[in-house]
Amino acid sequence: MRLYLVNPSNPLVSIVKVKESRWNRYRVWKPLSLMVLAGLTPPEWEVSIVDENLEVPDYEALPRPDLVGITAFTSQANRAYEVARRFRRQGVPVVMGGIHATMCLDEVMERVDSVVTGEAEAIWPQVLADARQGRLKRRYDGGFADMKDIPVARHDLLPPVYAFGAVQTTRGCPLNCGFCSVTAFNGARYRQRPIPDVVREFQSIREKHVLIVDDNLIGTRAEHIARAKDLFRALAKANLGKEWVAQATVNFADDEELLALAAKAGCAGVFIGFESPSPEGLRELGKKFNLMKGRDFRTSVRRIQRHNILVVGSFIIGLDVDGPGIGKRISEAASHYGVDGLNVLFLTPLPGTRLWDEMKSADRLALDNFPEDWKYYTLTFPVARYRQLSQDDIIQERLNCNRSFYSIPRILGRVSSSLLHRRQPLISLVANMSYRSNINVDCRAYPDFQRQWAGRGDVRRARAGSAS
Repeated sequence: MRLYLVNPSNPLVSIVKVKESRWNRYRVWKPLSLMVLAGLTPPEWEVSIVDENLEVPDYEALPRPDLVGITAFTSQANRAYEVARRFRRQGVPVVMGGIHATMCLDEVMERVDSVVTGEAEAIWPQVLADARQGRLKRRYDGGFADMKDIPVARHDLLPPVYAFGAVQTTRGCPLNCGFCSVTAFNGARYRQRPIPDVVREFQSIREKHVLIVDDNLIGTRAEHIARAKDLFRALAKANLGKEWVAQATVNFADDEELLALAAKAGCAGVFIGFESPSPEGLRELGKKFNLMKGRDFRTSVRRIQRHNILVVGSFIIGLDVDGPGIGKRISEAASHYGVDGLNVLFLTPLPGTRLWDEMKSADRLALDNFPEDWKYYTLTFPVARYRQLSQDDIIQERLNCNRSFYSIPRILGRVSSSLLHRRQPLISLVANMSYRSNINVDCRAYPDFQRQWAGRGDVRRARAGSAS
């Protein structure tokens, strides 16, 4: 029995355009969820993982599979449907899972043979058994997986061309921010894999650099922090010789012992969601955690950096409180905090979030021709109607922000500081140049997007005129 597990591409996602920017090689992440499912696949299946972010294969030239499994974020949905259609025309059954399949179940069920909702680990062996017997059900509900049952991912099934390996140690997030679908998909309860399992998987990863894909590596409560410390101690004791980056909330900076242990375990960088430069913006997003304790973000960033750990700050543009000049304000705030990198994204209502429900009910989804428009839900295109900024305005604000923060003098200043303090200067350079190069990639993508938008506006106005 032959199984293909496919991670579909989206040609509009700039960070996977390695041919357009060689720096993007350092920002193409492995499809870890498919690697985990491959680890759960019985030996009677010959399993292959196809990551279209590396290259889209000639499917016609490949041996015919007995089953195809596809995962997809919302922005990958259109391509996922194209891949599904190709195999179904050959009579090959297709099962699809992932966050988009869970949040847009009816849409997905129209386009594949079977859908897995929730986390697939618990139900995957049953899916394969039913497929072997030709009795695939239309829907399987995976629910929340028991973290003890997550196997070591099949890192051996992908070619050695990625800059980063990947591993997951926790799932779930108790913060439940309005713009984020993590809580809806993985639950609010913070769940941890057994530490020995994590260490064993780290040992199986051939890459020197590793991305820990947890949405929140250290959690928020005292017992979460204690577990993170135990994990870091175990990684340090294993002496793996690896460096890793992760995502965490700003409370990562609150505990000196935690920071020291993280650095000793190989932490080279952390992504932190600052989200907005204003308290009003944080309240709008439901990011109340960042407002606690009267926190000084500049001090927090400096405390992390003193342990030779880089900090990349993430911000969202397009909030109701964001008016003209917000791009410059975000750039200046990020520079004031002293972050080593900045990732600024458009406020994007994704299915399954409170933001989606609010914007949809208020008729603020500007791009709502689904499934066609899902390809723009990459967080790098303005897909909504923003209160104080037109589409052209908000695009310009994001470009202004990136051009300001990633100007050559500012990049040289940050990299020089990293070099002076021996704080991962090579990673700092690669990250800054990758972000800078993608400004040009985005600039080439936006004109076509704006022309499509303008054409739709003409159609809407014509319809309104004929109706009157």
